Amino acid sequence: MNEKTKTNIGDTDNPKEDGNQPMGTPYEKDVVAWAREQAALLRAGKLASIDIEHIAEEIEDVGKSEQREFASRMAVLLAHLLKWQFQPERRTRSWTSTILTQRAAIERRLRKTPSLKPMLAEEDWIDDMWGDAREQAANETRIGFADFPETCPWPMSSVLSKGFLPE
Repeated sequence: MNEKTKTNIGDTDNPKEDGNQPMGTPYEKDVVAWAREQAALLRAGKLASIDIEHIAEEIEDVGKSEQREFASRMAVLLAHLLKWQFQPERRTRSWTSTILTQRAAIERRLRKTPSLKPMLAEEDWIDDMWGDAREQAANETRIGFADFPETCPWPMSSVLSKGFLPE
């Protein structure tokens, strides 16, 4: 067993537990069972027994997951705003509904995770998200990717404003 698959499982008061006992369930084998065991160890205060490296990775992944969801919702919103602007003859309630739904979800996400808000001012992040939005809009219309603006033409404050629809 290598160092990453050894840990003190901490389920006894045995003073001979030295951190070299095998883990109950290895992270690589069953992440769900591993997570339950790690949560139980944390709740029991058996901090010397936890799988620190993998717990740290999982915590970082939670933040990355929140960022991905935020970017995805923004790209969907922007794609629908592009379609709204570039295909006025095809506007439907479905598009309006998607725009409203995405704005509401983004607003909730920003309220629950305010540390995401600075991303709305990061040029690189906006450029990446805008590229995703252009690609999505191009795939859903007969409009070429290059026919959409290279950079987002709207300030993020307008994009997130409840009444904003580009004309």
